[in-house]
Amino acid sequence: MSLTSFKRFLPAAPPRHIVRVADALFFVRSVPVAQGVSAADVAAQAELAIEALAPFPITQLYYGHYWKLGANSVLIYAAYRKRFTADEVVSWADAQVVFPNFVTVLNGVSAPLPATAVVVAGASSVTGLYFADASGMPSQVRVESLPGEPTEADRDAALGTLLSSFPEKLHVVKLDSEPVFDLASAQDQFVFRAGALESRFGSNEVAALDVRDKGELESRRRAHGRDVILWRTFLGCAAAIALSALLELGLVGSSYWQSRRLALEARQKPIVDAIMTSQSLATRIEELSNKRLRPFEMLALVNDVRPETIQFIRAVSSGLYKLEVEAQTNASGDIDVFRSALNKLSGCQKAEVVDPRSRDGVSTFKLVVIFRPEAFKETAPDPVPVPTVPEATS
Repeated sequence: MSLTSFKRFLPAAPPRHIVRVADALFFVRSVPVAQGVSAADVAAQAELAIEALAPFPITQLYYGHYWKLGANSVLIYAAYRKRFTADEVVSWADAQVVFPNFVTVLNGVSAPLPATAVVVAGASSVTGLYFADASGMPSQVRVESLPGEPTEADRDAALGTLLSSFPEKLHVVKLDSEPVFDLASAQDQFVFRAGALESRFGSNEVAALDVRDKGELESRRRAHGRDVILWRTFLGCAAAIALSALLELGLVGSSYWQSRRLALEARQKPIVDAIMTSQSLATRIEELSNKRLRPFEMLALVNDVRPETIQFIRAVSSGLYKLEVEAQTNASGDIDVFRSALNKLSGCQKAEVVDPRSRDGVSTFKLVVIFRPEAFKETAPDPVPVPTVPEATS
C-alpha cells in the first residue's frame, strides 16, 4: 500500500480559514524599490517605508506588502491596530492568512494595458486599483465608502468619484462582486475568482501579504513546519507498519504453503524411492542382459603397453568399462611410464595410479583404468565368399 493510498483512509483536512479585512481601514501607497533586489530586501524596504509614512510606530500597526519579482515598486498597506476590536483579533488566530479585500485582485491582473483601472464593488465600499503601466503593479489604490444600505445611485456616485481620482483612464475593468476564495484549491495555493478573473497566490507570497504581527507569524510558521514534519513522520511510520503487516502475512502464507509442500513430498518420497530403485534395477538388468563384461579384452589392452619390469598380481573388472589392477615392480620409474602409455591409448579414457607403496626395493601400486565404450565394439565378421558354379556346356 503506497503512502498516497494510505492517505485516503485518513480524515480530511479541515477547511482553510481566510480572513479579509475592509479596505477602508488601510492606507495604501506605492513605493519605488531598487532594481535586482531580493524578496527579503524588498520586505525590509517596505517596513522602512511604512515606518516613515505612518503617523504611528510600526509596532502599533498591522501591515503587509505586495511585490512582483523584478518590479521597480512595492505596494505597501497598513492600519492602526486600535481600529480593530479584540474579538476581531482573536478570530484571526486560526486563520491561514489575514489581508485587505483588494489584495485578492492583485495577481489576477498579470499584464494590464497601460492606464487600466480595476474596480471592485464591495458590500460597504468600492475599491479601485490603477495600473499606470503593464508591469502588473498598481500605482494607486483608492477606496470610496458606501452608506449603510447603498442604492445604485450611491454606487454610481462612488464609482464616478473613484475614477475621477485616477489619472488618464483608457481601460476600465469592473467586478460586480469581490473575488471568492476557492476552497478546492491545493493546500499550498490560494485561489480567488470573480467572473473571468482568477487571482492565484503561493504560500510564499501569502506570507508577505499577511497583516498580522510578524513575530507571531514567524512563530506560527516554525510551528507549522514542525507539525508538517511530525505529520509526515507519522504517515511514514503508519505506512511502514502497514507494509510490515503485509510482509508478515506473506511470510505466514509462504510458511503454510512450504509446510504443505514438505508434507506432500514426505508422502510421495517412499513411492518415488521405490520407482527409482525399480528403474535402477531394470537398467542394471538390461546392461547385464545386453552387454557383457570384457575383463580379458581390457586386460589384454593394458598388457600390450605393460613394461616387462611390472608384474600383475590381481585384476578385477568393476563395471563395463573399468579395470582395477594390483601390480608390483622393482623399477619404480616404470610406473609413470606405464600410466602415460595407457593414457595415450585411443581406447583408454583415463588411467591413474592409486596408493603407491615401496618396501625393500619393491614398489606396489593399484592401477585404475577406465576405457571408452568404442574400445570394445564388435566388428562384423568378413562375409564368406560363395563359390561360383561354372555353367554346363552342351
